[in-house]
Amino acid sequence: MKGIAIGAALAAGLAACGGSGTSGGTHDTANANEPKAVAAADCSVLPGADDLARYLRTAPDSGEAGGLFHGRAEWGAIVNRKGEICEVVPPSDSTGGYWPGSRTIAMAKAFTANGFSTDTAAMSTARLYTMTQPGHSLWGVSQPEPFNPACLDPKSDTKICGGAIAFGGGVPLYKGTHIVGGLGVSGDTPCADHEIAKRVRHMAGLDPKGGPAADDIQYSKVDRPSIYTHPLCPNTWRNGQRIGDEAPAAGY
Repeated sequence: MKGIAIGAALAAGLAACGGSGTSGGTHDTANANEPKAVAAADCSVLPGADDLARYLRTAPDSGEAGGLFHGRAEWGAIVNRKGEICEVVPPSDSTGGYWPGSRTIAMAKAFTANGFSTDTAAMSTARLYTMTQPGHSLWGVSQPEPFNPACLDPKSDTKICGGAIAFGGGVPLYKGTHIVGGLGVSGDTPCADHEIAKRVRHMAGLDPKGGPAADDIQYSKVDRPSIYTHPLCPNTWRNGQRIGDEAPAAGY
């Protein structure tokens, strides 16, 4: 059954890849401090920029999210089922208070979560981590899905930006039993990003059929060994419980 679900998810991901638009030039993402103005069609069932900004702002208030900034410096991006950008929202109006580089990561996380999930199998980007490592079954999956550099320009009208991210912060979005898009959150550790993405999805009423934890992040320290395991991050929390910290490097 796992093989069938993974195969279906891959097929959905490949189907979502096509049709990237083109727009000239690349620009420093530090200037991208406004919500993306151009929304694709088929975004009406998904949160708009104002709602997404409100969810991102209030999600950390529901409990400790951990990470470096406690989930309070997050970019948010939403794509529809076609993988087209609907919204890209910054965490604040000051580039000194967040990571400009997380803008593109949020967009890629949204694309990945949508592209590798189906109506019956929700696949958060956190659950892709182990399977995309060398020696595992999805190693190399990011190669056919590069991020379109035109999307570095916040004024670009490119609809499909692509990208493939295999760490926490991307979750698929559901309306009833049907997938309708993906959400990407970035701006803290991947573990904190996942906590905030999970909360935003729940606040928007777009959880999968199995509920908010259906595609939750997993850690070998507290969960059974799994192909869905994600490494610990600095100051890792999950669902109100402190899990631990990323192991320090040694020997160099």
